[in-house]
Amino acid sequence: MRRLFPVTDLTAAEERGEWSLDALADAYAYPDSDGPWLRANMVSTLDGAAQHDGRSQPISCASDMRIFGTLRGLADVVIAGAETVRLEGYRPARARDAFAARREAAGQGPAPAVAVVSGSLDLDFSLPLFVSPLVPTLVLTGAGAPPDRIAAAGAAGAEVVIAGEGSRVDPARAVRELAGLGHRRLLTEGGPRLLGQFVAAGVLDEMCLTLAPMLTAGDAQRIAGGPSVAVPERFALASVLEEAGFLFSRYRRI
Repeated sequence: MRRLFPVTDLTAAEERGEWSLDALADAYAYPDSDGPWLRANMVSTLDGAAQHDGRSQPISCASDMRIFGTLRGLADVVIAGAETVRLEGYRPARARDAFAARREAAGQGPAPAVAVVSGSLDLDFSLPLFVSPLVPTLVLTGAGAPPDRIAAAGAAGAEVVIAGEGSRVDPARAVRELAGLGHRRLLTEGGPRLLGQFVAAGVLDEMCLTLAPMLTAGDAQRIAGGPSVAVPERFALASVLEEAGFLFSRYRRI
């Protein structure tokens, strides 16, 4: 892996071998901020596909997964939409020795919580994500969610967080509610509909995008979906890493 941007005195040395998880953690460290910081992590092909055959794994690679694990290792909470949880087979986040000291120094628990966004609560609460996580799973839903499903989530051990009216979860309120629970370092892994909602609400602070050197054609989703914003929001390039043709970029809100 090599750093393409920004170029530093360490760039040549970094190219000599695989980056350690600690080096990746330094490269992707959250900024010092009193308020919440929401970053997204997504992968896309050259022609804009965010998945192949309904999943992101076929367009990923080993280094992408190392960065994926690093971003989780730095986060307080990982936010995912219900459909992504179902399609990707989400399991509880696990504690990793490589990040233990860093998390303890930052006042974090052993692993990030997973927060599932679902208005209908059409979820299988018997899955390990809900019944056997290291850190209780959060379920973000609206005030009008079916009472029996709210009860089922609670009975499984999940913590239900009301973040909207009716059956809809309000993205900005979801960020505020999570921050109110002490989760300031936020990471969303999509899917595209959820990311589109965060973009439309203007609450996304950082985009971590892996560009895969692949072409898929077809009609796969983009990394963000839903209604377009009235005025495109400009982000600034923060860093770019490269390995085997994959580009690992980071953009921050200007």
